[in-house]
Amino acid sequence: MTTTHAIRFDQYGGPEVLQWRTLELPDPGYGEVRVRQEAIGLNFIDVYHRSGLYPQPLPGSLGGEAAGVIEAVGPGVEGLAVGDRVGYCTGAPGAYAQRRIVPVAPLIKLPDDISFEVAAASLLKGLTAYYLLHRTRALNAGDVALFHAAAGGVGLIAGQMARSLGATLIGTAGSAAKCALALDNGYAHAIDYVHDDFVARVKDLTAGRGVPVVYDSVGRDTWARSLACLQPFGLMVSFGNASGAVPPIKLTDLAAAGSLYVTRPTLGTHMADPVVKQRMADALFAFIRSGQVEIHINQRYPLADAAQAHRDLESRKTIGSTVLLP
Repeated sequence: MTTTHAIRFDQYGGPEVLQWRTLELPDPGYGEVRVRQEAIGLNFIDVYHRSGLYPQPLPGSLGGEAAGVIEAVGPGVEGLAVGDRVGYCTGAPGAYAQRRIVPVAPLIKLPDDISFEVAAASLLKGLTAYYLLHRTRALNAGDVALFHAAAGGVGLIAGQMARSLGATLIGTAGSAAKCALALDNGYAHAIDYVHDDFVARVKDLTAGRGVPVVYDSVGRDTWARSLACLQPFGLMVSFGNASGAVPPIKLTDLAAAGSLYVTRPTLGTHMADPVVKQRMADALFAFIRSGQVEIHINQRYPLADAAQAHRDLESRKTIGSTVLLP
């Protein structure tokens, strides 16, 4: 048995339900390894798990993204050894821990030139941006798209990727400072949704046509207006619910708005094939290594202070990526 500390909660609720606890870990079982975690990614899906929007058995755990070093290897593990640097961003919650038993399936080997903090801040967000822009609705040079939460972790990476592809991204953000940050990270235009009507601005920027695709992680608050930004046959990509779940969809509304399409993709589906998973990770690392994508880690919290990190995330005080340090 190995002693460690982790964040746990006994009931769904606000950040106050999060507790710092001492745990005993067993030795890794078949197909498992024990990882000493050096950095943990903070993501909005963690809020969904804590609040119960995405329920799990209680007592609950949080976190799906981290990076660290393999300390022990269970039977049946091939291709990984003690001392290997690894990261992950899919699988069951539980990353909010100093050490953790992890199945080998979600693990990604980290190159030596990718730091633990960069990996923990970029795997989930960077691979999300990658599948959105390269697989869900592939952007090409000259394409125009709307991307909400442009100053968030996924948004900043998406802006840089789009710029490298020659595509034009219109971003929305919640302040002038966040809009300026988006413009510095690849966005051709940034709209302060607090003070401006982003539907009208999108129509102005596209000569009234609208955009062929909207990438929306905000959810309820932007849903109807995002649909209004689409041109006929446009695609609504809903990949998050930061403001709450989107309302029920009436297919007749999609027809009336111009034969629109809607999709709700997930990173787990795109990375289910191990070959595709590694290919996507290698592509992300290449973007980072080349300098085309810079990972902005603007907040760092001790893991024991995860509740405060959640408060800041939900109040939209954070910019870019945030890591928790065990």
